[in-house]
Amino acid sequence: MNLIYRPATQDDLTAIVAMLADDALGATREQFQTPLPVTYLQAFDAISRDSNQELMVAEHNGEVVATFQLTFIPYLTYQGGIRAQIEAVRVKSTYRGQGVGTELFQYAVQRATDRGAHVLQLTTDKKRPDAKRFYESLGFVDSHEGMKLHLTR
Repeated sequence: MNLIYRPATQDDLTAIVAMLADDALGATREQFQTPLPVTYLQAFDAISRDSNQELMVAEHNGEVVATFQLTFIPYLTYQGGIRAQIEAVRVKSTYRGQGVGTELFQYAVQRATDRGAHVLQLTTDKKRPDAKRFYESLGFVDSHEGMKLHLTR
């Protein structure tokens, strides 16, 4: 599929939030409504100002069909290496199963490599076994045990 990748713009937020909300887990935590809650605009502005963040969309025939966010984390280990984190990976439901996710990850791996990252990492919810299998098919290894502490706002 001929996908065009580009940084997301504020005009893409509705399509991005629609994809984030379009699964069983996303439906419980996102607020896809018109107009979007201001918190999405505030988050977009913060991401856009941070040079270590890349919020990307993929287009097919002018339609936003996928999104992901890359975060570049400079740190001292690995002799001052850069770690890339990919999150919020979503493919529009009508495009799933057509190779979009695989192509998206090929692009993300190249972006991380171009930025000098030595590793690309991700987290996936344990309630998404299909996603875990997909990531493993791409070469991701279940090498660490992740933990989270949810903080109240």
